[in-house]
Amino acid sequence: MLKAGATAEVKLKLALRAGYHVNSNTPSDKYLIPLRLTWNPGPAQVEDVVFPKPQMEKVAFSPNPLSVFTGQFELTTRFKVPATAAPGPSALIGKLRYQACNDRMCLTPKNLDVAMQVDIVR
Repeated sequence: MLKAGATAEVKLKLALRAGYHVNSNTPSDKYLIPLRLTWNPGPAQVEDVVFPKPQMEKVAFSPNPLSVFTGQFELTTRFKVPATAAPGPSALIGKLRYQACNDRMCLTPKNLDVAMQVDIVR
C-alpha cells in the first residue's frame, strides 16, 4: 500500500545462483557493467534506490578485487507518492540491468522487466 502524499519504501528481493555474482552499483573498474534499477514514470516518483553494501571478491579474470553482490540481497526504492495520486490499484514498472559472472567469465548483460502491483490510498 502506498499512501498519497507520503513516502514509501518498496523492496525488490534478488537471489543469484551459487557461484555467480553481479557487479555492484559502484563497480571497481569503469568497463564493468553496474547493477542498475530504473523505474518508469508512474503513480509515484523515485526519490532514491538503496543498494546493500557490496563485497570485494577476487576472480581469475581480473587482477583487482571486484565490488559485487552475491547470494540473496535486496534493493530498496524510496518513492514519493503525490498527494494528488488517484486512489486504487496501480503498478510500478521498471527495469533491472545486470551482468551475471562467475569466477572465470561473465555472461551477456541482461535487462529484466520489473513490475510491482500497489494500492494507493488516501
